[in-house]
Amino acid sequence: MRKFGLIGYPLGHSFSKGYFTRKFEEQGLPECQYENFPLEAISQLPGLIASEPDLVGLNVTIPYKQDVFVYLEEVDALAQEIGAVNTIRIERDGDRARLTGFNTDAYGFEQPLLEVLKPIHQSALILGTGGASKAVAYILRKHGIRIRYVSRTPKDTETISYEALTSELINDSKIIINCSPVGMHPRDKECPSLPYCSLTSDHILYDLVYNPLLTRFLEKGKTKKATLINGLPMLHLQAEKAWEIWNA
Repeated sequence: MRKFGLIGYPLGHSFSKGYFTRKFEEQGLPECQYENFPLEAISQLPGLIASEPDLVGLNVTIPYKQDVFVYLEEVDALAQEIGAVNTIRIERDGDRARLTGFNTDAYGFEQPLLEVLKPIHQSALILGTGGASKAVAYILRKHGIRIRYVSRTPKDTETISYEALTSELINDSKIIINCSPVGMHPRDKECPSLPYCSLTSDHILYDLVYNPLLTRFLEKGKTKKATLINGLPMLHLQAEKAWEIWNA
């Protein structure tokens, strides 16, 4: 048996188990299994590793993509530069487990964006400052796009509050990425607090949330004929990259 899984809390919104279960069935891999492991605290990770001797790979989601670093023996250079881990490879030698961290969010985020990116897209707003936002910022900077974080509790000069968002700032920022859990199932009636009236057909609205597929954030962009991307393509791409890592 080779077991894989997802850690985070809560996990009721996640499609990862379904995705990998279908993958294993379609590829004829009865020895592979994927489970959700909701951890109320990241300090429960060592206990999980010890209690699941068949566990060889993990995905990491909200809120542990940064907190997990202290439990890893090694971190891939890209994940180190980004500052967030969403994939763990577990190599075992008897009772000893060696954990190596990677980031596949950057890979998953990039391709859907490149398919719609145009020269007018020079500046972006990143809603949220968690682990996923670090991968998003890395890719945007890679392509020469200026960024500004938006948070309910700004802690540095690169971050502004939602209250500080003006029509002028929205007009200047033709890419807006929601990296927060706002609007995610089961609280899918919510959306980030923005001056949506200032959106145009030149805007890209990218929501990392994929459950629901059309969030309120994206719905509001749709009324302004903005280009919309939900988080499902990113989920599939990062999952396939994780599978490569687990089987390297």
